[in-house]
Amino acid sequence: MKSRTVRRTGILIFVALVAMAPAAFAQQSKAPAPSTAKAASAAANPVFQKTIGQSSAPITMEIFGDFQCPACRVFFEGTVKQVIDEYVIPGKVYIVHHDFPLDMHPYARQAARLANAAAEFGQFEAIERALYDHQEEWSTKGNIDEVMASYFPAAEFKKFQAYESQHIAEINASIERDRALGVQRNVNQTPTVYITARGKTEALPGGGVDYKLLKSYFDYLLRQ
Repeated sequence: MKSRTVRRTGILIFVALVAMAPAAFAQQSKAPAPSTAKAASAAANPVFQKTIGQSSAPITMEIFGDFQCPACRVFFEGTVKQVIDEYVIPGKVYIVHHDFPLDMHPYARQAARLANAAAEFGQFEAIERALYDHQEEWSTKGNIDEVMASYFPAAEFKKFQAYESQHIAEINASIERDRALGVQRNVNQTPTVYITARGKTEALPGGGVDYKLLKSYFDYLLRQ
């Protein structure tokens, strides 16, 4: 077993690298302060499985995100996609998405509801990619269904819409549970990322992390 000193040193090195990185995520969005004590004590486990990869992976990467947040899109396009290709597919990292829609983004909850509905059919990864890839197309007018329908078979997309309509209360509750978990963890911006390995969870610098830096951190954890 590695000593706590070795592990702490690795974390400090990683944080130092992040501090020297370019400000690629300067557009990060700030979240409002928690409004009620009730939100902070809400249940933590989401109803819908918005996950990518194998839960048995040695590293779990939790992402609190807002589908309308520009910084979340940058993080997804520049970092998360590479993590999926190089760490999730080989079974090294398990990604868990938590909805954290910000009040400043009027269509964030609408997008989150659709994502939860798609997750019920095992299509979370596909809908997440589509929402971020085409964020600029729907984020101005909120025509999410119109835009997303172009990227899925018609029959499949109708299932998403029907499920969302029929289970809107459960979906909204799931989103609120995710957000409550974020409030409990003092999430104050999106994206916010937590990494869990060997039973220990670390919060990464807010606003997203450059892929090269995250890769260095993952490789360090996998060597332990």
